[in-house]
Amino acid sequence: MKSKPGTKLLFVINPVSGPADNPWQDIISNYFTGKSFTVDFYSLEKKPDVEKLKKYISETNPAKVIAVGGDGTVNLTASVIAGSDAALGILPAGSANGMAKELNIPEDPSQALSIIESGDIKKCDAIRINNKETCLHLSDIGINAQLIKYFDEGKLRGIAGYAGVVLKTLWRKRRMHLLIADKNSFIERDALMVVFANASKYGTGAVINPEGKIDDGVFEVLIVKKLALSYILKVFFKFTRFNPDHAEVFHTKNVKIKAHKPMHFQIDGEYNGKVAEVEASILPAYVNIILPAQQNSNPD
Repeated sequence: MKSKPGTKLLFVINPVSGPADNPWQDIISNYFTGKSFTVDFYSLEKKPDVEKLKKYISETNPAKVIAVGGDGTVNLTASVIAGSDAALGILPAGSANGMAKELNIPEDPSQALSIIESGDIKKCDAIRINNKETCLHLSDIGINAQLIKYFDEGKLRGIAGYAGVVLKTLWRKRRMHLLIADKNSFIERDALMVVFANASKYGTGAVINPEGKIDDGVFEVLIVKKLALSYILKVFFKFTRFNPDHAEVFHTKNVKIKAHKPMHFQIDGEYNGKVAEVEASILPAYVNIILPAQQNSNPD
């Protein structure tokens, strides 16, 4: 779908995502030179002021708001424009870029900007977490959230950074005893990880939830009971898909999980500390999102 002449684009840049020396404003401005777009930029503070960003978007009224950063930046930007007519674009600039990988948005800036310029727009669901946070992609409790915590505390970024903390995570892992309830059932389980999945794959490219769709009005809960070291390395470093037989999976619109002890928790790649309880519910058609052309499975 081609944008109308004069379409206003706002690029929300997270200056601490990815390499510090990326001249994003120059890259973006050069791409749109000679094209019929109005291009504007907003640089996030180290601790983003969401209300300030909302006010700026309200005053400038862009048709497309593009997150330039990783999954945290994408999540924040989506939360600001949710419920409006503005469309969310993604220019991958983070360490893992899970949502970009989910949507087949390349990390090459020119290719990603081409999608922002003329991609399709569709509705994307989200998951409301504990009535205050929002997950566009994947959240989980347990071993992966613990890995993200150690990754954030380390010095290496990207896949090398993940590799450096896998052994530390496995050495300190512990099984969780959980009470899990949704509208139709109540169960007890012991698990290493529970995933709340609106999508299918992690930022490493590992497909954890093959049935995941961003627009089907439900999300998946995956209860992972055990994982060997060799299998974790294969899955999290893209050598294989996660085998659904290694997890108990159910589709739902809401779920509540209680643990016997506080557990590590992450939302869209951002570590959120330890929690003893997680309540999750679907937010259908949460935000308009820009996809590569012809990826829309339900075209109008």
